[in-house]
Amino acid sequence: MPRKILHLDLDAFFCAVEAQRNPDLEGKAFAVGGSPDRRGVVSSCSYPARAFGVHSAMPMSQALRICPHLIVVPHGGGYGQVSQKVMARLRELTPLVQQISVDEAFLDVSDLPDPLSDMARTLQARIQQELGLPCSLGGATNKLIAKIANTVGKSQARASDYPRAITIVPAGQEAAFLAPLPVRELWGVGPKTAERLHTLGIHTIGELAAMSQKELMRHFGQHGYDLARRARGIDKRPVEPNRGAAKSISNETTFAHDVQDGRILRNTLRRLTANVAKSLRRKGYAGRTVRLKLRLSDFTTLSRQSTLPQATDDERIITQAVLELFDALWQSGQPVRLLGAGVSNLQKGWVQLKLWEEKEDRLRKLQSTLDTLQEKYGETIIHRGVDERER
Repeated sequence: MPRKILHLDLDAFFCAVEAQRNPDLEGKAFAVGGSPDRRGVVSSCSYPARAFGVHSAMPMSQALRICPHLIVVPHGGGYGQVSQKVMARLRELTPLVQQISVDEAFLDVSDLPDPLSDMARTLQARIQQELGLPCSLGGATNKLIAKIANTVGKSQARASDYPRAITIVPAGQEAAFLAPLPVRELWGVGPKTAERLHTLGIHTIGELAAMSQKELMRHFGQHGYDLARRARGIDKRPVEPNRGAAKSISNETTFAHDVQDGRILRNTLRRLTANVAKSLRRKGYAGRTVRLKLRLSDFTTLSRQSTLPQATDDERIITQAVLELFDALWQSGQPVRLLGAGVSNLQKGWVQLKLWEEKEDRLRKLQSTLDTLQEKYGETIIHRGVDERER
């Protein structure tokens, strides 16, 4: 029997939560994010704001230029607790829930007798009535199609209001549903892959599906195999309830002898944070809360933490935050027995908002290359350099 998979996405989640706190925001153009005076970015924006061209990851100063009456709302916090209430209701429907982020999840409801459309409407109504949160759902026989169905459904809704879309793709209609969509809608097709496909005369997923698997593998290697299957709507991945269950990732070291040299301590923290960042990338996580652990020679253990504006797996950002915590906590000359660094408040995937995406894309590719070389030849074969001023 075909599987029945739902993909749920809370509509403009941060904005919906902030509108609950301040009902005067309802129906107005507003954005949740950082201050424009501090080079803040838009984390989420209301649908009236989107009608003016405002979107997530846009510099807040630019958002105000294109929408002068935009209301800027700082992060109010508490989004995680609200998200937990939503996920609890999903798990009342089925234990097979895979949370993807604070506002997104997959559900496998194959064992339930009701049609996907009925379950989607019931779930949407319950979340609205009990929690006051709008959401959209996509349904299909696999995760790939359910996710794309939700994206398509939301894009076709009115721009001035929450989409509250429900889009169901019947079993056997996966390839037909995908065919007219642009190739960029397919998982695994980024800007560069799309550009290469365009040079081959491929602009829609249907045109991609018409290419042979052998031909795609000739152009894209193993990635071509995945593209061929996805373009035909094939996705065998299960909904994994325990995935993303990790709470934190950390690394620490105990010195053979107490260390009082600030340069040695800071270089040790750089090594520890590099290992933490590498673990985040390897496991597919990003985190917002950075932690420092420091144990003195008399076994007094001190710890400090700070929360970043957005989740990240970027070694540079994590290292900078940990060193700032260290400089604020450690007193010059104090003998240190143990140092530790960690990241918590995790979520799946890299969601760090960037103002200069091209530069950051190059830096991430560099870091990926370093990870590969270190895994193959050892940790000491190559590593990031440190400016003398940073020592």
